Amino acid sequence: MVTLAGACRAAGFECHIYDAMTKGVGMAEVEQQIRALQPDVVAVSMITSTTPDALEVLRSTRRLCPAAVTVAGGIHATFMYDEILAHEFVDYVVIGEGEKTLVELLLSLPDGDQEAVCGLALRDGDGAVKLTPPRPLLTSLDNMPMAWDLLDWQDYTYFIIPGSRLGAVAFSRGCTYSCRFCSQHKFWGGWRARSPEDLLAEITRLYEEFQVNVILFTDDYPTPERQRWERLLDLLIEADLPVYLLMETRAADIIRDADILAKYRRAGFIHIYIGSEAASQERLDLFAKEQSCSQAEEAMELCRRHDIITETSVIIGLPADTRESIQGIIRYTRKLNPDFAHFLTISPWPYADMYPELKPFISSHDYRRYNLVDPVLKPRNMSLKDVDEIIIQAYREFYMAKFTEIMTMSDFKRRYMLTAIMRIMNNSFLRRKMGDMTGAMPESMRAALAQL
Repeated sequence: MVTLAGACRAAGFECHIYDAMTKGVGMAEVEQQIRALQPDVVAVSMITSTTPDALEVLRSTRRLCPAAVTVAGGIHATFMYDEILAHEFVDYVVIGEGEKTLVELLLSLPDGDQEAVCGLALRDGDGAVKLTPPRPLLTSLDNMPMAWDLLDWQDYTYFIIPGSRLGAVAFSRGCTYSCRFCSQHKFWGGWRARSPEDLLAEITRLYEEFQVNVILFTDDYPTPERQRWERLLDLLIEADLPVYLLMETRAADIIRDADILAKYRRAGFIHIYIGSEAASQERLDLFAKEQSCSQAEEAMELCRRHDIITETSVIIGLPADTRESIQGIIRYTRKLNPDFAHFLTISPWPYADMYPELKPFISSHDYRRYNLVDPVLKPRNMSLKDVDEIIIQAYREFYMAKFTEIMTMSDFKRRYMLTAIMRIMNNSFLRRKMGDMTGAMPESMRAALAQL
């Protein structure tokens, strides 16, 4: 949102951002914004699970502002543009990276030729869906105008750190790997990165102008180039900004950087997500993960030595899964012992490489359920209820085993974990699925939670 609005504003257009998901509002509030602004163009981004709501926004736009142009973008719209343009209230789909395409589309609207804009899906004069020539990828990600001032900053808090303000940055786009359950490498193309100096300038601006003190790196994979990455760490250490940093990377890169993990911590990285995804090499190979279980174990241990919060996920509910095989995944995850674990159901993205082999097992085509939480794939020897029940069991077993360990952690890590656990218990889908676990807590932990 921030980069797209920044690019459009730099081209002379008045822009507004309304982050309905972060605000947690419904269609009534979104429609109120549309009525108040009376926009000329409404653009929405969609991942698969948000597609129904994003389409509803564009449907409402057509009803409330019939003359407004409607635009869809994001990963789902990019690969499923035929499906999206089947809705008469959607005018254009931006394919892939959107900064230049959206600007050129806006410039063309008064009296130009939209078919001359690269990177679009649209309807031709006969109503047939047509793709314009592909948009070349940006050759540089530096010096992009960021419309940070358009956000309602009071909406952005990192709930684990009270009183914080959360911002999100990207050091890079794309990924050098091609995991078969994922599609980011298809959407972004080859891996490209900003200069460390450019990213530091953005982080500094976020802190100084908007009082952001927690920053999430949204990169799928920020660390493939060690020299570039270590330069960023050194710049962050030199700047010594009082900010906490959160990131995702691969186990192999943590192992590669074992000798500089102290720099990660000094630079501000307190929380690292490492996707382990599976409990066996056979499953990892099925995913084309190009990683071993032993690498995940070693990376977790290295992060623990440097007092870095660890987080991981494993994928369950594939066609061959059984209760017994998923029990093995639960045991492996407890052995891996991250601070946070997510037991994710496989979501059959219709544009992922695994989709053809998953398609026969799909039980629901309601995209809202393609959220990694609700099971939509029925294994050969399990019901959807079975899958849901074992997910509940997995979370209960993992976090109940964490209760005693948390009280032995460093002061910072213990408080971080306690705050997160309290939030999980009170405010998330896990509360609905797992029920009240307070009775399983050590008395010392219940007392510590009461003091937060």
